[in-house]
Amino acid sequence: MTTTVDPRADPEACYRAASARDRRFDGVFYVAVRTTGIYCRPSCPARTPARQNMTFHVSPASAQAAGYRACKRCLPDAVPGSPAWDVRADVAGRAMRLIADGVVDREGVTGLAERLGYSPRHLTRLLATELGAGPLALARARRAHTARALVETTDLGLAEIAFAAGFASVRQFNATVREVYAATPGDLRALGARRRGAQEHAPGEVRLRLAVRTPFAGRALLAFLAYHLVPGVEVAGEGWYARTLDLPHGAGTLRLELADHLEPGRTALVPATFVLEDLRDTSAALERTRRLLDADCDPVAVDSQLGEDALVGPLVRATPGLRLPGQVDGDETAVRTVIGQQVSVTGARTVTGRIVAAHGRPVTTTVPGLTHLFPSAAVLAAADPETLPMPRARGRALVGLCAALAAGEVALDRGTDRVQVREQMLALTGIGPWTADYVAMRALAHPDVFLPTDIGVRNALVGLGLPREQVPAVVAEHGRWRPWRSYALMHLWNTLMPEPAPPSVAPTPESTAPNERT
Repeated sequence: MTTTVDPRADPEACYRAASARDRRFDGVFYVAVRTTGIYCRPSCPARTPARQNMTFHVSPASAQAAGYRACKRCLPDAVPGSPAWDVRADVAGRAMRLIADGVVDREGVTGLAERLGYSPRHLTRLLATELGAGPLALARARRAHTARALVETTDLGLAEIAFAAGFASVRQFNATVREVYAATPGDLRALGARRRGAQEHAPGEVRLRLAVRTPFAGRALLAFLAYHLVPGVEVAGEGWYARTLDLPHGAGTLRLELADHLEPGRTALVPATFVLEDLRDTSAALERTRRLLDADCDPVAVDSQLGEDALVGPLVRATPGLRLPGQVDGDETAVRTVIGQQVSVTGARTVTGRIVAAHGRPVTTTVPGLTHLFPSAAVLAAADPETLPMPRARGRALVGLCAALAAGEVALDRGTDRVQVREQMLALTGIGPWTADYVAMRALAHPDVFLPTDIGVRNALVGLGLPREQVPAVVAEHGRWRPWRSYALMHLWNTLMPEPAPPSVAPTPESTAPNERT
């Protein structure tokens, strides 16, 4: 039985997982109990109900729409999201990722439907069929989860929390919390205060713990982020990473504490501290951080397949739970990718830092070294390619890409069609297959991308002891790593990563960056 079980297609498999209290299925499906009117995560420690009293749901919104409230014992909404929504490229998966980012709160169902290319009515029917709830109910469940986390883990006023979570009014906030959790916001606050004790917070500061499945190779993720950090936008130190955030309503900063959590089949909590200009950006900041962490990945499923491979299997066993580093802004990822063509990682960092200093918006933060927001696509689209610190052809490619992003001709949010985006990017001057595929992997979280022309991959294979003349043949067989080729690629790159650098200091080893090859 895999963790991609569908409760509608195989309820008996769900029953067996719930009877075994298998933590691997937390967030994959939810157990509703007719006799109590509550829904739980599969690993809930309560006594397993009789089979005839149990139904299974693909989302909290589906269980809530059926009239169930969340279990106070196992907190079923405080688990990583389903790996299916992180991987699936269909409309339901794309919609779930956009709803999690707060699109319905900001743009309504009409805005969500326009992004996906459907009418609101048809999209509602489709999501109700696939997920057991329409977009409004799904967004409501997300708001309730964010509100509970803020009530229990911060000292923010309840009115502030209501609007930070995306509710239109305090009255709506109170009613939803009572309905979903069978408790008042005050009750949840008292419970949270007992759990966490007294804490001091700066204005606009939100401290949360983000659930991730284990094993979780936090140190390897930190090494990757630290090696690629851009001065002014990112800093890293021993056990932590921080960066600025350009959010829908204002600027913010993020600081993550990253450590290894290697016991498989459990849920770990990653401490995250946000400082936001506008608390309405809480949901967006939270979701984008989860994307950066690849928090909804199912590492057991990935590692179990790749671990059997003769080449990457030893790497998987050496670094279980390796994540695919995501992004907090798709446009930024695309810009950084183009800048990094044909230069070393250290050279790309230097050039990108100069562009940030010249075109990024200065911000005041509480984290030393964080001084700017990454420049927007619209700002870079207006730049003169001749003034950019790079070869003219690449400067023109960068400005052309940014013009397409600013005009909406290419969209790099998590709701776009991956195949369509690749075709759109390849149609742009100066954008080749390596760039388009790397952007798909990092910006769109594509789990099944491989870069056969990548010099880093070839150097990693030689470093593993393969004779250089055998490397092309091994690379040509990358299809055997499907559907997790992106993770196989990360395991190869991980062999080249240095240890994280001290705060605000660039990594010293020079490495050959992945190059564009046609």
